[in-house]
Amino acid sequence: MSIVTIKNVEFLNNPARFLDPYNFRVLFECMAPLKDDLEWRLIYVSSPGNEELDQELDDCLVGPVPVGVNSFEFQGCAPDPKSIPRDDVLGVSALILTGSYNDQEFVRVGYYQNTEYDNEEDKEHPPEKIPFERLVRDISTKPRVTRFQIKWDVTPDQTIALGAAQSAAVPSADDLDTAMDEDPQPQSHAQTNGVSVS
Repeated sequence: MSIVTIKNVEFLNNPARFLDPYNFRVLFECMAPLKDDLEWRLIYVSSPGNEELDQELDDCLVGPVPVGVNSFEFQGCAPDPKSIPRDDVLGVSALILTGSYNDQEFVRVGYYQNTEYDNEEDKEHPPEKIPFERLVRDISTKPRVTRFQIKWDVTPDQTIALGAAQSAAVPSADDLDTAMDEDPQPQSHAQTNGVSVS
């Protein structure tokens, strides 16, 4: 069972220029007190099938995390164009948000990102050298969610209580977008690197 469940991920600047930072808000629920912070990472998949070219755009620690619904805003820098093979710049790529606790990844939310030129002339007659300032990105609103079982630092009594609380229906890995429509209001805001965020 997972102590932390993502309720919503909202991209605040989508679509945007390819070289713009990623700004988004994460809404999640915590079912039990946690001793340590949560770590969140944003990864751009530069070239499908070649993990060595994946780019970690940013990471942040969120904590202390109170029980209930929490939210934080996260900004990740744009990917480094020099690290993307030319043939993989345009078209569909992937953006991944991961959540970890004590170096254990418990959730991975993947999005498709489409990148194209901002004008018809370049689309029809692509320049030999890609002008990245003329590229725009659009992130799909239908995420793919993968959850992992990890060891949470909860007591046996808390585990029993959580089992009873989670007997109600919870979103499956393929319908996070449905759960997002409910848009629950956060009861409190977590701390990001010790700074309160809204």
